[in-house]
Amino acid sequence: METAFTPIASFGGGLLIGLAAVLLMLGLGRIFGATGIVAGLVFPESRGEFAWRAALVVGMVLAPGLIFLVTGAWPALDVPVSPLMIAVGGVIVGLGASLGSGCTSGHGVCGLSRLSRRSLVAVPTFMATAAITVFVIRHVLGA
Repeated sequence: METAFTPIASFGGGLLIGLAAVLLMLGLGRIFGATGIVAGLVFPESRGEFAWRAALVVGMVLAPGLIFLVTGAWPALDVPVSPLMIAVGGVIVGLGASLGSGCTSGHGVCGLSRLSRRSLVAVPTFMATAAITVFVIRHVLGA
């Protein structure tokens, strides 16, 4: 399986994620960690936390529709695994984010920019794990 090289789209996506993180920090003093935001939505700590978390998640869900309205085409989505495997992967990622005290967006975007020691350990750990996983799946298992 070949991965498409999309530097312009990737750069634009990175800019938007960074902008969202900055705006959330400036506006509400909160860190943009997607897993933590969803966890706080499912298990709210206070009523005041629900509205902004729900708005952020709804925005993430509706974003492909906005892309369709702007470009006239849905974003390309090719997921070569079954819905069951997507669900299993989601549970594994959720557990990993809980064990790692945050997800890739929280550690990678916000934690590193704040020079968090925990993030300085977490980011290289999950990047190395991702690289090893891709190598094993593509070159050892041949999938």
